[in-house]
Amino acid sequence: MLRRAVLVLGLLILASGFLLLAVRPVDAAPALVFGVLLTLSTVFERWRYKWTVSAGAARGQPTGERFVDQKSGALIEVYYDPATGERSYVEAKDGKTRD
Repeated sequence: MLRRAVLVLGLLILASGFLLLAVRPVDAAPALVFGVLLTLSTVFERWRYKWTVSAGAARGQPTGERFVDQKSGALIEVYYDPATGERSYVEAKDGKTRD
């Protein structure tokens, strides 16, 4: 829901930038730049933080972070690769939540 709201906000800012471009071209640049950055970062955020299907495919070390995926209800563990900065999300083997 937050992702959609940020995407809509980015598109509204981008649209207002195009309107300003027609009326006052000098003032349009900040709105256009911010709208493009906000929209593209929201769209490509899903590409950067992708889920890992199996624990064998996870690179790096476990961070100790665990949470329940709201879509599937599965317990998810987070792995971090310090060499690349990549975070991997893996379904926990034990299925138990930590308190």
